[in-house]
Amino acid sequence: MRRLIVSTFASLDGVIQAPGGPEEDPAGGFTLGGWMFNYCGEGMDFSASGFDGKDREVVLGRRTYEIFEAYWPYQPVDDPTARTLNAAKKYVASRTLTTLHWNNSTLLHGDVASAIIALKAQPGPDLQIIGSGNLIQTLQAASLIDEYNVWTFPLVLGRGKRLFGETAKPSALRLVRSQVSATGVVMSTYVTDGDIRPGSFVTAEPSEKELARRKKLANDRK
Repeated sequence: MRRLIVSTFASLDGVIQAPGGPEEDPAGGFTLGGWMFNYCGEGMDFSASGFDGKDREVVLGRRTYEIFEAYWPYQPVDDPTARTLNAAKKYVASRTLTTLHWNNSTLLHGDVASAIIALKAQPGPDLQIIGSGNLIQTLQAASLIDEYNVWTFPLVLGRGKRLFGETAKPSALRLVRSQVSATGVVMSTYVTDGDIRPGSFVTAEPSEKELARRKKLANDRK
């Protein structure tokens, strides 16, 4: 069974919209595109975290595909990321696109979760999602993502598309790797770790004051 791996950039408050430039995704009036630029530097291994899709097959949402299709085929042939992404086999989830012009790109038809389940069952390298926030949310809710590479940048954007929303499925993750760049970017890798296992720090019998507080909360929810 192939793994499905996510790699994405995020602000401290979880925004993933338009990290690469002002024109990347201005949807919703977002004006802070390009927020990751000034934090990139030595010691940040994009390939090791899957951002170039090296040795993997790439899965993209429609918006990210259109951004990549308009950029990577036009970069110098000696650019290692361009060379890797242009050569990689790519699967694109879209309800509106009918034709793909980027080399080695294939449309996923029908229900995207079912399509990914079928891909994971096929022999081959692991599957790599880059960006593609809406697709990540859909596949996370379907419990299909096995690993997350999340680079958290030290800034708060306040608005924009977020990595996870209210539709996210509650699930536990386990940190397997973490490194901090010289510019303060926390580069972390998580794997799925089953269901959330709640607990409580309260070990003694609750006080009358605590019981009254709980009763008030219950009444407020009615």
